[in-house]
Amino acid sequence: MIDLALLRTDYQTTAQKILAKDPHYNVQKLFELDKQVRELTLSIEKKQTQKNALAAQARTGFTEAMRDESKQLSSSIKEEETLLESVSAEFRDLYLRCPNIPFDDLPHGGKEANKVVRTIGAQPTFSFTPQNHLELGTNLGWLDFESAARMSGAQFALYKGTAVKMHYALCMFLFGNALEHGFNPVLPPFLINEKTLECASNFPRFKDEVYAVEKDGLYLTPTAEVNLTSLYRDQILAEEDLPIRHMALTSCFRREAGGYGASERGLIRIHQFDKIELYSITTPEQSKDELERMVACGEDALKKLGLHYQVSLLASGDCSFASAKTYDIEVWLPGQREYREVSSASNCTDFQARRSAIRFRSGAQKTRLVNTLNASSLALPRLTVALMETYQQSDGSIEIPEVLKNVSMKMFC
Repeated sequence: MIDLALLRTDYQTTAQKILAKDPHYNVQKLFELDKQVRELTLSIEKKQTQKNALAAQARTGFTEAMRDESKQLSSSIKEEETLLESVSAEFRDLYLRCPNIPFDDLPHGGKEANKVVRTIGAQPTFSFTPQNHLELGTNLGWLDFESAARMSGAQFALYKGTAVKMHYALCMFLFGNALEHGFNPVLPPFLINEKTLECASNFPRFKDEVYAVEKDGLYLTPTAEVNLTSLYRDQILAEEDLPIRHMALTSCFRREAGGYGASERGLIRIHQFDKIELYSITTPEQSKDELERMVACGEDALKKLGLHYQVSLLASGDCSFASAKTYDIEVWLPGQREYREVSSASNCTDFQARRSAIRFRSGAQKTRLVNTLNASSLALPRLTVALMETYQQSDGSIEIPEVLKNVSMKMFC
């Protein structure tokens, strides 16, 4: 949630920034509801004080006029409390749907305004026409989407043979890479409750995108960011313990509502996938450098794998709901002839911390909200696509990079 003090003290500037993220959000309504909640609360408190004063006077003598006034105050308080309950519910729902305020240094606009800040390596060249991963995976017996559809439905994947080995080699490779960059592992539950999704900013706005286990009131996690946000929920941390860095390798489950184009077939967009998620908790002063650190971790993995990629700074209108600043790492897919995001690294400032009541204290000073950051490092399906298409051979085989062949349990050394 945003800091309402910003809206109250400088409405025009704050509203303009919110609308740069989401032009359809009703900022004016939020402002009005916030004002109404505060006015009703103040009115109820004032009338309750008057009623208490009458009760104190009644100890020395209670007149009919005092009785009538007390009844009128009680009736008015009850009426305003009923209205406050209704207005507060409407306000809270709208407040929870308000996006984070983007940083001033972002490009203005939507996806078309995203800015490529650096490009690493060159697009690979081939002496033959490169195939896409669907053709390669089907011919090699690595991927079986027909069987996956029979088991689960469309947009699910089934890996076979060497693809399974490469998948787990990638898991361990990315796990080790994150360890090298100072992120400590966590293995959270894959089932989470509604409060956990609300704290991470997924609910109520994105409720339709999450798989529900309705009988138990639980949901399948859409990303480990959600789980890790609640790791320190309702806690006060010591400043000297910050930054805290965690990572989690989990399966992720998303409805991904809407249609799929031809360019999103195969592994490009699926309902279940694995990824390494990085998550950091910092002071506000540390968060800028921490975002760069997270991006560097993802870039390091791609460099070790020998993949061509670019890093883009997202425009204000393309940043995610909870993010104030986001970098996307986009890997080149030779068979698709396009870049695709394999990592999104975001600084969420105090947006999630305010929902989750995660604070820190330095000595005897007053507590402050932490900043939270997250990054996928990396998402495995599209990374698999990049490896298959980049390292394909003229005979349709795929040369597994040496760095994956050499994956070991060195993280325990």
